[in-house]
Amino acid sequence: MTEIHSAARAAIFSRIREANSTINAAMRTAGYQNIQREYQQSASMSRETIVRTFAERLHEYDANVYESTPTAVSSIIAQLLAAYGQRSAIVAKDVPREWLPKDLNWKKEAEASIGDFDKAEDAIIVCETAIAHTGTIVLRDSRRLSLLPDRLLCVVRERQIVETVPEAIKRLQPFAADALTFISGPSATADIEMTRIRGVHGPRILDIIIVRD
Repeated sequence: MTEIHSAARAAIFSRIREANSTINAAMRTAGYQNIQREYQQSASMSRETIVRTFAERLHEYDANVYESTPTAVSSIIAQLLAAYGQRSAIVAKDVPREWLPKDLNWKKEAEASIGDFDKAEDAIIVCETAIAHTGTIVLRDSRRLSLLPDRLLCVVRERQIVETVPEAIKRLQPFAADALTFISGPSATADIEMTRIRGVHGPRILDIIIVRD
């Protein structure tokens, strides 16, 4: 039995060495290039339809969607916070200061402690890109901020919205080594007695503001 195990182990190691060889790497590259890619890789809809589809997908996931002009973002954020009686937030590093209401008690994510995250009434972020087909926002370097607060508010610029997943992946190539978070709607699960429960693995409420360019 020991000889059989030794032979099997030797065969496994041999295959690993073969898989890591230069020749095999070239074969893998050639094989990858020959993969048939018949799925949609580029946009086929108008810009207006892409934005509308993105909003519709978010509504299906129980996210709240609002539209804004570049100059009205601050007032809309203020209205949304007021609707929940919130006056404080943790803010992602890329959120422009002019978007933050003057009476908002806010702290940058990098300066926030674990206690700040635990007490945070809201989190305000911007996305790197967004996908209409799946109703997804993609965040860069905002994992804690996208998971810990009960409510997440994300500002999406219209030009960041693409139609397909392949388009989004292409845009994200410069950040392939960064921490990326894909979010499609508020956190929810139905694992417990098949009852849908929000906020188990992340924010219970997701607000999206689409800024028309």
